[in-house]
Amino acid sequence: MSRLLDQTFRDAGGRVVSALAAAFRDLNLAEEAFAEACSRAAEKWGDAPPADPAAWLYAVARRWALDRFRRRATAAAYRPDDAPPEPTPEDHVMALDEPIPDERLRLIFVCCHPAVSPDARAALTLRTVCGLSTAEVATAFLTPEATLAQRLVRAKKKIAEAGIPYEVPSPDRWPERMDAVLSTLEVAYAQAHADAAGAGPHADYADEMLKLTGLLARLAPDDSEAQALAATVRFAEARRPARLDASGAMIPLTDQDPAEWDQGLLAEAEACLAASARLSISRRTPPGPRALQAAIHGAHADRRRTGLIDWRAILDLYDALLAQRRDLVVEVNRAVALAEVEGPASAMDVLNHMAGSGWLPYHAAKADLLRRLGDSEGALTEYGMALGLGPAPAEARFIRARQVSLQGS
Repeated sequence: MSRLLDQTFRDAGGRVVSALAAAFRDLNLAEEAFAEACSRAAEKWGDAPPADPAAWLYAVARRWALDRFRRRATAAAYRPDDAPPEPTPEDHVMALDEPIPDERLRLIFVCCHPAVSPDARAALTLRTVCGLSTAEVATAFLTPEATLAQRLVRAKKKIAEAGIPYEVPSPDRWPERMDAVLSTLEVAYAQAHADAAGAGPHADYADEMLKLTGLLARLAPDDSEAQALAATVRFAEARRPARLDASGAMIPLTDQDPAEWDQGLLAEAEACLAASARLSISRRTPPGPRALQAAIHGAHADRRRTGLIDWRAILDLYDALLAQRRDLVVEVNRAVALAEVEGPASAMDVLNHMAGSGWLPYHAAKADLLRRLGDSEGALTEYGMALGLGPAPAEARFIRARQVSLQGS
């Protein structure tokens, strides 16, 4: 039974909390109610689980929240939502045929309100809507967990004190929140993509982010960055069938067989990337960071046609991206491309000047460069550090295989 509850928690937790927060205008109450519903589920489901576990959790959480209002003697302050207007085509798209009210997009926009500090918007959304732990969110933003926890507390307090409405703003107000919304979806997808086998606790984010990025691309057809993020997620998911070998170990992108990539998703990705490019050209504006990321994915995807990887073009794209988004993720990925253009020694010199200790991709990249430079001892040390940071099973198998190869050489 714990397995069913765990699965339901991962699959529906964000939707349940989002629906409760939208109904009661209280994020803390929504989280408390959902936690109480999960506690009762652990006690009551036994050998007879409900036919619809997600709907059961939502109903129990909603009743508990209503009771809490009464016990606080504040029932008079609660006003149910007015009857909804006749649904628009966008409403039908947002519903996504889910078994409970799907309010995720609404809560994402609430958490990304301009009144919330910029450094907390995406983090709050990832914690609340996507269900990442505080430690996972802190890791995603390369921030100490205690610092991140303080930001989340302040952000939720700000939402309550400012009386931020729980609604998706009109499209003319989207620009002031869109970057934070896209950053949220970007990081949430990265949690799923980091697990090549799709077997971890956040594996379902891959399908969720396909849906939500596609939804935003349809609702914001004039937003170049929304189109670009939809492209990136589709490019990356198209490669999933080729990401594991027969032993279940991760296959690096450059070693994957393009014939195994999902051609349907690649076509969708290229259409979104083309739409993003057209918008930038028509407005005579340079491509944004997500457009550049999508273009990098597109360059890798071209290998299925040419049989080659244009590393010079990819390095140029990373240089342009680094001018807009200088962070460790971009710097490490650029170093990988630099190794293919100028050799591993040049890339190693770049990595040695980064403060990347404690971040798994940094140690994995450094290990690979040391391996290529013939420093087996140094590579083994870096691979050991990467393993110590808890990679997903497929990634761990890949690293161990590299270790075995080095030890036998």
